[in-house]
Formats: sequence, C-alpha cells, structure tokens
Amino acid sequence: MESLKKLRFINGNTLKLIAAFFMVIDHVGMIFFPFEMWIRAIGRLSMPLFAFAIAEGCRYTRNKIKHFFMMFILGVLCQIVYIVFDPSILYFGILFTFSFSTLCIYAMQNFKKYLFDKNAKIFDKILSGMLFAAMVSFVYAFCYYFEVDYGFWGCMMPVFASIFDFHRIPAPDKLKKLDVLPLKILCMCIALLLLILTTNSLLKDVSPYAFLALPFLLLYNGEKGKYNMKYFFYIFYPAHLGIIQGTYIVMQWLK
Repeated sequence: MESLKKLRFINGNTLKLIAAFFMVIDHVGMIFFPFEMWIRAIGRLSMPLFAFAIAEGCRYTRNKIKHFFMMFILGVLCQIVYIVFDPSILYFGILFTFSFSTLCIYAMQNFKKYLFDKNAKIFDKILSGMLFAAMVSFVYAFCYYFEVDYGFWGCMMPVFASIFDFHRIPAPDKLKKLDVLPLKILCMCIALLLLILTTNSLLKDVSPYAFLALPFLLLYNGEKGKYNMKYFFYIFYPAHLGIIQGTYIVMQWLK
C-alpha cells in the first residue's frame, strides 16, 4: 500500500490543469475542426477529471454557499453570452451541470450527517433524506426538459464520486474505511457508463474515450497543491472560450 501511495504524484491543482488542457483541445476541435472526431475523442478526457475535482472540492470546502454561488453566477453570466451569440438555442453549459452536482452533493452530505448523528431526531433524518431525493428529482426533471451539458448523468458523476465521502461525517468506522480513492473512481465510472449508454449526441461514438482519464485519477494523491488556484479556474473557463471563439470570428472576417 505504501508503494502505491508513493506513485500518486498528481495533486488537485495538477489534476484540474490536465482537465483544462483536454478541455481546450476539445473546444478547439469543436470550433475549428468539427468533423475531426479524434480531436473530440481526446477532449472526452476532460469531463471525468473535472467531475472528480468537483467532488473533491465539495468534500473539503467549508463555505458551501460561496462555493455554489460562484460557480452558478459565472454559469449565468456565460449563459447570457450564449444567448447573445445564438438566441435560438437554450443550452445550459457545464457550469450549470456542476452547479447541479454541488447542490446534490451538499444535500447528500446533509442527509449523511443527520443519518449518522445519534442525537438527531428521526424527523430530521427523514426530512434530510427527502430533501436529497427532491434535489436529485429536480435535476432529473430540469435535464429532461432543458438541454444541459452532459445531461442528468453528467450532473450525477461528481455525486456518485461522493457516495462514500464521510469527511467530517460521524459515520461508523466500517463505512469510513470505504472512503478510498479506488471506490470513489469506481462509483463515478458507473455514472460515466450510464452517461455513455444514454447519450444520443453526435459524440456518442467517441464518448467511451472518457475512460482514458482513469489513470490520471488513480495517480491523485488527495492533496490540494501548493498554490491557491481556485480563482484561476473560474476565470479560465469563460476566458478560453472567448479567446477560441474570438479567434474563429476574426479568421472568418479576414477570409
């Protein structure tokens, strides 16, 4: 076990940088090379990495409200830009996907907290469980009626990765022993498989390449990283989209 731990050299910041790299490749392929599926196949590695990073962020953050609203508000701002560029399409991007993920994870954390709290009233246990079920149902209904990036199972990927997350949860020791990296990845892979099996998008044939992200996840060491890069990644998403789209527009104008 100790030798395996030594092999894990990828921290949280590095994991998100790798995910960002694959995201850039994916979006460059989407804008400049829409018919080159091998580029989009490489880009599929981004989603599982970011989904796992979202689960880890929800695990350790202490300010849940700030964590959610920063992602959600940025998603709303990006959504306004989408509507300005193409008002004919009502499409909710990846920041909405992960906003829904965080809501479900926090509801699940709240449920687990009451479930394993010996002093909690049975009413609170039931109410927290109903709240979690209601949140998942809401996300399912929203994804059913509106087009959300990666759909319902995309929203559930970070949630599945958090099923055995008992950080700061008064769970029995037997359950806390299940809070290990391989099981987290396995649970997330179930959601990823369901996503691939239920997708009807043009990327259906290249979606299985997302499983190639697993080696990166298995090398994750559970550490945040030396530098605080949280705000960098919030800025990175709209910035890289703006640069790619802006470059494309200029190239079309110069033709």
